[in-house]
Amino acid sequence: MMSTSILILIVAKALPSIQKQISSIHFTRISAIILIISGLLSLNTLYIQSIGSGIGIYSGLFQITNISQTIELFLFTIGSIILIGWPNFTSEATQTNNNLQIESISLGNLNKAKDYSIIVLFSILGSSLLISSLDLISFYLSLELQSFGLYILATLYKDSEASTNAGLKYFLLGGLSSCLILLGLGLIYSNTGLTNLESIYMLILTTNIQYVIIGTIFGIILIVIGLLFKISAAPLHNWSPDVYDETPTIVTIWLTIVPKISLLILLLEIYSPLSTDFIIALQPLAINLDWLISINNEIDGGAIIKNIFLISSILSLIIGTVVGLAQIKIKRLLAYSTISHIGFMLLALAINTEQSIDSFLFYLIQYIITNLNIFLILLAISYYYFNNIQVLPMQGEKDVKYITDLQGLFYANPFLSLSLSLSLFSMAGIPPFVGFFSKQFVLYSALDSGYYFISLLGIIVSVISATYYLKIIKILHSQKEGLNMQVINTNKVQGLPMQGENNLSQFHSLIISILSLFILLFILKPTLILNSTQVLSLTLFKL
Repeated sequence: MMSTSILILIVAKALPSIQKQISSIHFTRISAIILIISGLLSLNTLYIQSIGSGIGIYSGLFQITNISQTIELFLFTIGSIILIGWPNFTSEATQTNNNLQIESISLGNLNKAKDYSIIVLFSILGSSLLISSLDLISFYLSLELQSFGLYILATLYKDSEASTNAGLKYFLLGGLSSCLILLGLGLIYSNTGLTNLESIYMLILTTNIQYVIIGTIFGIILIVIGLLFKISAAPLHNWSPDVYDETPTIVTIWLTIVPKISLLILLLEIYSPLSTDFIIALQPLAINLDWLISINNEIDGGAIIKNIFLISSILSLIIGTVVGLAQIKIKRLLAYSTISHIGFMLLALAINTEQSIDSFLFYLIQYIITNLNIFLILLAISYYYFNNIQVLPMQGEKDVKYITDLQGLFYANPFLSLSLSLSLFSMAGIPPFVGFFSKQFVLYSALDSGYYFISLLGIIVSVISATYYLKIIKILHSQKEGLNMQVINTNKVQGLPMQGENNLSQFHSLIISILSLFILLFILKPTLILNSTQVLSLTLFKL
């Protein structure tokens, strides 16, 4: 359905007669409806009783499981929420009075909004296929379909030098990580001669040829490194703060949400000792190599991947917290915050028990919801202020850029300020918000498995990271002057009425309210999500 819908939208955009009749808001609403219907179809497949450990489709290229369908439903829901909340952009208006030009700032135009919707559908299609991939070919093609959509989104605003720079940087470094993954896939294929993951599993399980096993292990290491690069886990994180900061906020939402969901779930399915791919076979096999030593002196593929996850988790926790303290730009700070949260998720993934996988899924869901709420609030601030306040050309910014730009938001708009404060408290892990319980579950599973040092490190970095979240909250309530922007009120310029109306849609406001209430009131009804993640973890381990 997604493929057919994308083709129809492309044809509709190409036809001049239809293009004049269908505005940008129609494209975004149609795209949101497509995602909603796709989510309902995914929800319907969850009721198939024979799904068991998975159903292979398209000659084994993809495998439908309970966890893949649930995450796909979650992905479609998040995508539709963002698209439905898309503002009704109109063409930019310009008026001149006494040789003084005043512009109203908007975040896009009609053509960009149409392109945005179609590219978003391409990217989400690649993400949904990536979650269910069971073949080396489908895995790589799905990964690139998702990545190419994100590359184009990053450079969608061609008039912005910063956006073009960010898109080029994202494309080059993303291409490097894709090359590493492709090299790993090539090593696996050259040593096994197979592309289907189940077939590779059976071959490795029954063979005793060491060069086949060694080549497969190196292939796996390269794939994992490439995936860690794409999710901006330390020490492969340097690209993400620059890209997040220089792209428009409406694009940054997708860069920080869509790839994180699909790639983290892919890492889960690859690493899980009972999933149906080739790494499972490497876990029980001891390989007598003097130059390849794991932490527990057990030389096997599973231990190597676990050590990579643990090292990346430790570095992500430290770098994401310490470097984030020095940031003065809001999106760079959120980028380092993301790196720190990736460290918690990699820790839960490395432990690889039923309890840790349960905490991993719960952490991923709450992080995406909280992060989405923060970026929707930043968008709301941009829509509200840059549409109702006249900004001098070359002096205004389309997005909230610096943390100090949020000064006095509580006095200008208390509801947005309180919603943003709730989300930041949750990110910091302060009770009784949902973020506290996610960190608690991950640390508890780490302590239960004997990872005392990393658990202590997680507690320390959580306390330290709370300082820069609290710094933002302090700035929100610090002054009564409103947003710290160079603006001219139209009331002070005679003859220039206020241009336009508030672009913030009612649904956008409703979504912010719902997400904020979820963060705040999760403690009253936690079983809905906790039971779902627990069932998914149990089905993954076939208990």
